[in-house]
Amino acid sequence: MDQINFQNKRVLVRVDFNVPLNGDYKITDDTRMRAALPTIKHIIDHGGKAILMSHLGRPMKKLLPDGSIDRNRFTLRHLVNHLSELLAKPVFFVDETVGEKATAMSHKLSPGEVLIVENTRFEAGEKKGDEKLAEAMAELGDVYINDAFGTAHRAHASTTTVANYFDQEAKSFGFLMQKEIENANKVLHGPTRPLTAIIGGAKVSDKILLLEKLIDFVDNLIVGGGMAYTFMKAQGGNIGKSLVENDKLDLASKLIEKAAAKGVRLLLPEDSLVADAFSNEAERKTTSSKAISEDWMGLDIGKQAIQQFSEVIKNSSTLLWNGPMGVFEFSNFAAGTNAIAQAVADATQNGAFSLVGGGDSVAAVNKSGLADKVSYVSTGGGAMLEFLEGKELPGIKAMN
Repeated sequence: MDQINFQNKRVLVRVDFNVPLNGDYKITDDTRMRAALPTIKHIIDHGGKAILMSHLGRPMKKLLPDGSIDRNRFTLRHLVNHLSELLAKPVFFVDETVGEKATAMSHKLSPGEVLIVENTRFEAGEKKGDEKLAEAMAELGDVYINDAFGTAHRAHASTTTVANYFDQEAKSFGFLMQKEIENANKVLHGPTRPLTAIIGGAKVSDKILLLEKLIDFVDNLIVGGGMAYTFMKAQGGNIGKSLVENDKLDLASKLIEKAAAKGVRLLLPEDSLVADAFSNEAERKTTSSKAISEDWMGLDIGKQAIQQFSEVIKNSSTLLWNGPMGVFEFSNFAAGTNAIAQAVADATQNGAFSLVGGGDSVAAVNKSGLADKVSYVSTGGGAMLEFLEGKELPGIKAMN
């Protein structure tokens, strides 16, 4: 991107401004907006005119009773003032994604000015990767920059098809996209060993491909969260009412066998913090993860597991963390996830490279206040997952 001459050019930038809003349409976490600032500032500081497009939410899935889009709820207008504050300059907005008005406004911009166009998902052709829509989007810019890693795994008009309408020298990844790819590649290609992957979350089925891929090249694989109990049951453990995918028991057994055959150390939590109900106020106690009473469920890893996992993390040189160790949204069951966040941060301070990727683990590391103590926090949940699985992402492929 730093090889492109932006002077007096209209620069169409696909950003990922899919940020959470509260009931008053106020942004509750602006991480993704801040992550795009280096790219936007570089463009406008070098005389470019930045035309930003993004999606926000899932407007087509939450239509109004009459079948129309809830434009008031999902409009990008909600983000204009905050971006203006972040850039310390006015930001213009147009209430259409493509069309005569949007194109006219893109031409009226002066060098150094910023325009946000309306939510790309207000357009029916966006998720279909529609050629006509992409061609109309291309009318908004002389140069195309894709800086939306969080949507790089979607073959949408604004992330993929639009790139076809720009010559190779007039399109590029933004700085955020470059950082995401570079940091993921530090784990995937020639990592400093030992390499430890910490995988959590609710379901094995969500991360089958990731687990299979990781067993091919990690030294240690730590499995926590709800998915751990499917592995426990596959080993003949009693897991009470803990979350389990009975149709994935054979798969869990095969993954355990594959890890053993590859010489990968697969660690499951020796003990669990269990509860008699799925509630923060539930009765709780610590027990062996393979001997959970019939009416109890595991909602977090126990102290022994924390100690064992932390020790492995401390002795690692490269770390990948994807998914929480328990129901960290409940304060009484957040200790395991917080301890892992601290262990990853401590290892990083001692020289390890750490990549945190995936929505819940990112939320956990942000919540614990340790985001600046790890090497890199990815902005892309599903995209990072697919990239680590070895898939070619449409948003990346389109630029090449």
